Amino acid sequence: MSESMNDSISNLSELSESSRVIAWERYQILRPHLEDAVPLKRVALDAAIPFRTAQRWVANYKKSGLAGLCRGERKDRGTHRVINDEVKKLIEGLALQKPAMSIATIHRRVTDWCNRSQIAAPSYSTVYSMIRNLDPALMTLAQSGTKAYKQTFELLHRHEAEKPNAIWQADHTLLDIWIKDEKEQPVRPWLTVIMDDYSRAIAGYYISFSAPSALQTALALKQGIWRKNNPSWHICGIPEILYTDHGSDFTSHHIEQVCLDLKIQLIFSTVGEPRGRGKIERFFRTVNQLLLAKLPGYAPPGHKSPNPVLNFNELDQEFERFLIEYHQIEHSQTKHAPQKRWNGKGFLPQLPESVEKLDLLLLTIKDTRRIQRDGIKFQGLRYTDPLLANYIGEDVSIRYDPRDMTEIRVYYQSKFLCRVICPDLSTETVTLKEIKAARNQRRKQLKQQIKDRVSIVDALMGNKKPTSLTNPEPEKIVTKNPKKPALKRYYND
Repeated sequence: MSESMNDSISNLSELSESSRVIAWERYQILRPHLEDAVPLKRVALDAAIPFRTAQRWVANYKKSGLAGLCRGERKDRGTHRVINDEVKKLIEGLALQKPAMSIATIHRRVTDWCNRSQIAAPSYSTVYSMIRNLDPALMTLAQSGTKAYKQTFELLHRHEAEKPNAIWQADHTLLDIWIKDEKEQPVRPWLTVIMDDYSRAIAGYYISFSAPSALQTALALKQGIWRKNNPSWHICGIPEILYTDHGSDFTSHHIEQVCLDLKIQLIFSTVGEPRGRGKIERFFRTVNQLLLAKLPGYAPPGHKSPNPVLNFNELDQEFERFLIEYHQIEHSQTKHAPQKRWNGKGFLPQLPESVEKLDLLLLTIKDTRRIQRDGIKFQGLRYTDPLLANYIGEDVSIRYDPRDMTEIRVYYQSKFLCRVICPDLSTETVTLKEIKAARNQRRKQLKQQIKDRVSIVDALMGNKKPTSLTNPEPEKIVTKNPKKPALKRYYND
């Protein structure tokens, strides 16, 4: 290798990798001419490059070696052409306006202003480059507002509970599924969920046709605190902190009093900034993806509501079955199954003294009844217990769980008296919705019987033409005189 070639290669070390590659590729094209004396026109023709370009490459190579074959870089690379400061501010100001304008619109407006001001107008590419180089945080704040800016660019502190039942989160969502209510009408149900922050396990839930209220929260919290009937669902106990948003159901005096009596610290998220509830929101998406999408009646936003198939009880059963499976699957963030992580090592949840005391605190559904000799009559059912014999004729308060009407709790002068059971429902769990549905169905049947009887009576008594008698007389067709026209055409009309 010649000395000049060594010097050329040493000069290439100061260039970028892409420049060295281009120089070496051009040298390979010129090699037959430089080393083997092949005519330059033939080399240019074989490489499909203009002859004038080949001549320029050879001249640059003889002058600067391989470094002369590099592609020349613009001296103003990375910078814009000299632009008037006012033009630059105008471009940036238009880009930060709300509502956002397209870059083409901004370029046209800037060009018009420059022509009126007799200033050189920037090209479209220059305007495009300047707008794209603006700070994304500045663009978001200007065009999408403070809320979007905070959610995207502000520093976020991610809080994690250190143990089970340290923090519980509560929230509601309108499920993307249509089911049948008591009147067989399509309706979308609401889901209230209580989640343990540490394990991501679901402590309690409540499904309802009604909009979120303190009652739904209380029923979900009661289920979360007390022991479950399902042996595969272990989560229970009184949490140290209950974290919620500023919904009217969570900020009610009843929930505040419940947390005070149970020594639960009630913490609300900042108004308009629902940070920290992403975990429970992620669970809602999991419900949509892994449960509702597989059920008939599923209708995500933007889709037409299908005909409902499931009723309330069937959806409730499907959700509890899904919940048991969810507790056994490894969570993507904790790397542990929620049920296993909640159990931990030697964790003993704190429980209330009795479920009756918990009901007195949480269940807001109460009514007043007078004890009769055959017990307490409520919702068309009869509830009996031997202890009621000493209180016949007395007015008592009753509290009940609408999800299970098998028993009600009786309070006399604000003190728990006993639990009374309906003998007709003692072997099964029946909800208030089932009772109402059965009652509505029975009412429909009776109304239909009344309608049938009345129609027969009307037919037999002559009030209406008989519809079920054989060989009815044909109706006589009476032809009415045609009505004379109001406008007289002739004198004799």
